[in-house]
Amino acid sequence: MLIIPAIDLKEGKCVRLVRGKLSKETIYSKDPIEIARKWVREGAERLHVVDLDGAFQGKPVHMELVGRMAREVRVPIEFGGGIRDFAILKEVLEEGIEYAILGSQALSSDFLEMACKEFGGRIMVSLDTRRGRVLTQGWVKETGVEVGDLARDISRMGVRTIIFTDVGRDGTLKGVNINLIRDFATSAGVDTIVSGGISSLEDVRKILKLRHLGVIGMIVGKALYTGRIKFREAIRLVK
Repeated sequence: MLIIPAIDLKEGKCVRLVRGKLSKETIYSKDPIEIARKWVREGAERLHVVDLDGAFQGKPVHMELVGRMAREVRVPIEFGGGIRDFAILKEVLEEGIEYAILGSQALSSDFLEMACKEFGGRIMVSLDTRRGRVLTQGWVKETGVEVGDLARDISRMGVRTIIFTDVGRDGTLKGVNINLIRDFATSAGVDTIVSGGISSLEDVRKILKLRHLGVIGMIVGKALYTGRIKFREAIRLVK
């Protein structure tokens, strides 16, 4: 199972938000590429990079920065934030970025089917949920779509991996809602990477027990930056 460090970009800096709110921002570094190098030195096999400005503005802002990151660290990067048309999607994947994460566009079946047909397993979908409902546009807009229903729909369109984020826990260090994750993974029918609230090695152990349900990885953010989880200890645990 993968432990995937999160690198959230805002105004060229590495930051963390609480529950996706811009008003609750902590800056951890002004050099995101050095942060990427740090996690790779410590054993990261993949990085999760989100363009927060892009998510809120509807178009990636940090494409050049992430392209340089991909060339320098030489581990796969999964990247999302504002990828809402096919031209931008192609540009992202031509920058040396291995995986493109679609969020709001997961609600457009035509776009998603075309993306999966063209790029196959390089397409991921991020399902961000609060109270079981899907959120879009940088976690601002709550839809009426049930997350489990959408997961089943997009798996039929060819999506192989879903990133499942419990927005209510994200950045809070309150621990994971393991029952919510278990219920989602059971119903999704595709590989799942989980995110939101992972704050201790005990959380890592809980998620490890869901491997048989198709949970292949977990994204860890604030707990790594604050030292609540030592990355090398987490790597040893999953190995």
